[in-house]
Amino acid sequence: MSSLIRLAEYRRQQRVVFFSRRELNQLLSLYSRRVMRGEWRDYAIDHRTGMAMFSVFRSSRERPLFSIAKRVPVTGPANEREAEYLLLNGRHRLRRTHALEDIIELLESGLRVVG
Repeated sequence: MSSLIRLAEYRRQQRVVFFSRRELNQLLSLYSRRVMRGEWRDYAIDHRTGMAMFSVFRSSRERPLFSIAKRVPVTGPANEREAEYLLLNGRHRLRRTHALEDIIELLESGLRVVG
């Protein structure tokens, strides 16, 4: 037995999230300051269903040191949706906020991971 999948409904479920130009400028500015200090060496931007991630690395062969994720709820009209930002260290959630500036302040305050 086969099932019918309506492409319009399937595409509506797949929400692609991007960082805005302003958000990307903030993230890259933080990244460049940490590179100048010799703390970070590489970054990656990933797009998953309903989420965009900016990850930083000490070297290109390691797992991400930190990841900043932007999530947008799937439900509700566009004007009611509010982005949520997560600061992750591996699978551990360090901070959840609705303002990217809060996460950047936390990282600038000297948050470090040993190991």
